[in-house]
Amino acid sequence: MSPLRRPTGGRAAGRLAAGLGAVFLALAVSAPAEAAGYRYWSFWENQGRAWGYATQGPATARPADGDVIGFRFAVSKDSSDASRPTTAPDFAAVCKGVEKKDGTKRVAVVVDFGGPTDAPPGETPPKPVLRTGCPEVREDATAAEALAAVAKPLRYDSNALLCGIAGYPAKGCGEQVALPEEQPGGTAKPSATAAATGTSTGTASGTSTGTDAGTGTGTASGSDSGGPSVGLVVGGAAVVLLGTAGVVRARRRRG
Repeated sequence: MSPLRRPTGGRAAGRLAAGLGAVFLALAVSAPAEAAGYRYWSFWENQGRAWGYATQGPATARPADGDVIGFRFAVSKDSSDASRPTTAPDFAAVCKGVEKKDGTKRVAVVVDFGGPTDAPPGETPPKPVLRTGCPEVREDATAAEALAAVAKPLRYDSNALLCGIAGYPAKGCGEQVALPEEQPGGTAKPSATAAATGTSTGTASGTSTGTDAGTGTGTASGSDSGGPSVGLVVGGAAVVLLGTAGVVRARRRRG
């Protein structure tokens, strides 16, 4: 008798289960992960006539007389994807008629509450969506102090992170938001569900060019990625393996 034995039904079934499990595992690992973004206030400083992402937090940044600072509430993946305030940093326009006094400095403040797709569930952006002010503050005042002069109340979390401006949003701080895959011709909108992570203010908020209000222009959903769905691939693999099992059983009966 040959030392090579035909697998028994139990062994064949075991090998089938192992093979099917391996296929499912491989497909699960190779399936694209859903992108994550964050919903909170980002902080900006003027770089000439354009906005530049702030390199410090508002509690430590100390703008000079004639500077413009901006805050934008939105959703984005990271700082490179962050939405800018939807108006240019124009000190002359914001601070028109405000004269500098001894011992003080003038800081133009722009607050952009973003669009409805950036709002947390159950909340809507305040009206007007864009607010500006030109407070005269101490010469050594921080950006946070200038902001507080025009947009109270401010809300901070236990780590002193800026979570709310002028009472918006009423709760939450840096929630993680699932971002469906972006489709051609637009930016994906965040899902309605979020889980708090405590991410600090100053990392990004949705995509913008200075002319949008933070609302996404795409209609993407995570189920349409331009290729076959994971469920379809898994189902096909299961059919192939089960068909192979049928061939094995048929050969065993003939043997």
